[in-house]
Amino acid sequence: MAEMSDELHVVFGAGQVGSQLAARLLASGLRVRIAKRSPSGAPAGAELRLGDAADPAFCADAASGAATVYNCLNPAYDAVVWAKLWPLFLDNLIVAAGKCGARLIVLNNLYQLGRTGGRPMDEDTQANPCSKKGEVRARASERLFAAHRNGTVRAAEGRASDYYGPGGQLTYFGDYFWKPVLAGRAVQLPIDPDTPHTYHYIPDVAAGLVALGTADDAALGRAWMLPCQPAESTRALSSRLSGAFGRAIRLTRIPRWIIRGGAPFVPFLREIDEMAYQWDEPFMVDDRRFRERFAVGAADRTAAANATVEWAKAHYAQTT
Repeated sequence: MAEMSDELHVVFGAGQVGSQLAARLLASGLRVRIAKRSPSGAPAGAELRLGDAADPAFCADAASGAATVYNCLNPAYDAVVWAKLWPLFLDNLIVAAGKCGARLIVLNNLYQLGRTGGRPMDEDTQANPCSKKGEVRARASERLFAAHRNGTVRAAEGRASDYYGPGGQLTYFGDYFWKPVLAGRAVQLPIDPDTPHTYHYIPDVAAGLVALGTADDAALGRAWMLPCQPAESTRALSSRLSGAFGRAIRLTRIPRWIIRGGAPFVPFLREIDEMAYQWDEPFMVDDRRFRERFAVGAADRTAAANATVEWAKAHYAQTT
C-alpha cells in the first residue's frame, strides 16, 4: 500500500462499484470515508459514516473536509424510485461538495443516450433517451453540468454500460447467471445473447473513477466514457467465462412476448423490458478519449474472466 496522504476522498454508496473504488483509493494511499445506510461493504481502513443520502444534513457532514466526493449511490431498479431519489441525491451532493470545495465525480450509465442506430457511443453522443429511466438520468446530467457551469461545484461524470466482474451480483452476470450455472442449469436470459454489447468490468470502472477523482480540473465539466474492452456479444463473454469455469455454460433466451406479457404484473420484468432496446442493435462504447487522456485502459479479458469466476465460486458457495 502507498504511503498515506491527508487528502480525503468520500464515497457515497458502497455497492458493486463503490466498495471497489474505496479499496483502490485506500491502496493509492488516500484517506477514504464511506457514506452509506448500512455498515456492510466498507473495506478495512475506510472511515464509515452511516446515514441517508436523501438527508442534506447527512451529506454535508459526510462530505466535510473532502477533496473529492464520489456519487456511487444505487437506488432500487425502478423508474418511479429513480425519478424521486436520483435528483434528490444529486442535489444534496452538489451542495455538499460545493460547500467544502470538493470535486464531485458522478458514476452514470448510458441510458440517457437511447438508441444510436448501432453507432459507437463516445463523449460526443447526445442525450436522446427512449426510456423513463433514461429520462431521469438525462435530467440528472443536465443538473450536474449546469451546477458546474454556474460555479456551484466542480464536477465530472464517468459513464459505463452494463457491469460484470467480482462483486457484480445485480448484473446480467450476477445472481441470475451464476446461481443456475453453479447448479448445472442453463441460464435464462431476457435479452438477445448474440448482439454486440459493451460490458464494463467492475474493477475497470473503479479504476476509471479513481483517475477522474484525482485528475486536475482540466478533466472536469464533462462526461467521460470509462475504460472498457471492445464490445462483444453476451454469448461470447459467457463463452469466455465458460473457459475459466472449466465447463460449458448453457444459455437460453426467454421469448420477448413472455417478458412483455408479464411486465404489467411483475415490476422487475417491466423495468428490464424498458431497457431491452440495448440488445436490439449493437450497443458499443468507444473509450479512446479516456485511455488517451488518463493512460488507464481495460483489464485483459482472460484475466477478467478468471477473476470473475473465482469470485463467483467463492461468493455463491457462501450464499447457497
